[in-house]
Amino acid sequence: MTINQRLDLKQGQTLTMTPQLQQAIKLLQLSNLELAEYIEAELEKNPLLEREDARAAPEKPADGGSDETPVMDTGATEETGEVHERNRERELDTGEGFAEKSGDAGEDFDYSRSTLSGVGAGGNLKFDDNNYSFENAMAATTTLRDHLHDQIHVDFTDNKDRAIATLMVDYLDESGYFRTPLEGLAERLGCGIERIEGILGKLQQLDPAGIFARNLSECLALQLTEKNRLDPAMEKLVQNLDVLAAHDLKKLKALCGVDDQDLKDMIAELKALNPKPALDFEHFVSQTVIPDVFMKPLPKSKGGGWAVELNSDTLPRVLVNQTYYTEISKNAKAKKDKEYLAEQLNTANWLVRAMDQRAQTIMKVAGEIILQQEAFFNYGVEFLKPLVLRDIAAEIGMHESTVSRVTNNKYIGTPRGVFELKYFFSSGVSSADGAAEFSSEAIKAKLKTLIDAEDPAAILSDDDLVSALKQDGVDIARRTVAKYREAMKIPSSVQRRRLKNQGKS
Repeated sequence: MTINQRLDLKQGQTLTMTPQLQQAIKLLQLSNLELAEYIEAELEKNPLLEREDARAAPEKPADGGSDETPVMDTGATEETGEVHERNRERELDTGEGFAEKSGDAGEDFDYSRSTLSGVGAGGNLKFDDNNYSFENAMAATTTLRDHLHDQIHVDFTDNKDRAIATLMVDYLDESGYFRTPLEGLAERLGCGIERIEGILGKLQQLDPAGIFARNLSECLALQLTEKNRLDPAMEKLVQNLDVLAAHDLKKLKALCGVDDQDLKDMIAELKALNPKPALDFEHFVSQTVIPDVFMKPLPKSKGGGWAVELNSDTLPRVLVNQTYYTEISKNAKAKKDKEYLAEQLNTANWLVRAMDQRAQTIMKVAGEIILQQEAFFNYGVEFLKPLVLRDIAAEIGMHESTVSRVTNNKYIGTPRGVFELKYFFSSGVSSADGAAEFSSEAIKAKLKTLIDAEDPAAILSDDDLVSALKQDGVDIARRTVAKYREAMKIPSSVQRRRLKNQGKS
């Protein structure tokens, strides 16, 4: 056996993510507030960057960058994306009665009235750390908003009800109270007050107890109901908190029909409740939501439709200071100084390009969402249709992951209120005949109903569940049934049979 050495030359291709691309991805997923903090840090580090309003007129970047790049207004505030009917080739199928449900979509509204928990205000984002993961950092904290959303996705099986419930979370104040008038919200969303009241009733059953109460009495009553302690006497006490505050114990005893000891016990029980249920969550932050983009109706003289406009008030704008670069480059004699200036120039030029690309991407995504959900904006939540990231990505020619980053923590101001872009997405499964579409949550609810009603002597297998769903118009694969069942933490048919047999014995 001989051992010899040889040199082989192979040609291959590898995909490497450059630091610039990594930074561009991070910029895309930042909110405007987080972006402003990042830009502030870059202004501190890079002497060639300056705010746009620092000079009278914009200048072009100096030659020597990696690409010939004009200085751009990174806010791109003068540009609006007009959303027309695309030569009327994409008219929405509105169905019968569509035109009858007008919702005053063009009325003015206060873009800043919605509130939100858990929106990052910048934080200490260390973008120079290779181990930093924005997604992991966001996932590491559970806000009240996240906690409520998780429950909403389980408890609300109707797509439209879930969309309304998700929006109502943003109206909670810092204590967890819902103080928004229901009539105004119903009018803004184009639905009946009864629907809003029903959704609020379900939201008030979520954890923590007392959440979504409209006043202190209701908050305490919800907590007592959850403990099964809201008897007539306690109900009277909760309804007369003003008398309790006045320390009129004699009147309270008469109102509640109890003696001294009972009243003392009731008051002690009341004091043990939490008057501000949202404060149990460390990361609950209530702050005004400022839209990243605005949606405005175009006059009929311009063809009608909608215009998308970036919010100029929240976008930081930076330029490359060509004058300063020219001045200091003349005095840079050492190789190290020249390399430093070249690096800072490339970084500055890249940042300006990346900011402009971010703005254009947000405009594209927001514009396509408006086209897809135009019925909602015109007629209300009853016409919110199932939509997935893939639909938007296919229309604008971008990857789903890019659309996902854009829709996360970005807000659009519309005539119906301020919405997070991802609010308009909900997955759906087509019915067997293609005439309807079911959300994944609706299918989970159907599965749970079937399993809850199954005969202990004839436990349904996943194949049986597939057949039962098909009879109900839902055509999905067995592995999908298994995935949904496991997501709901429902045991397999073998385990359920064993558990039910044990229960009988």
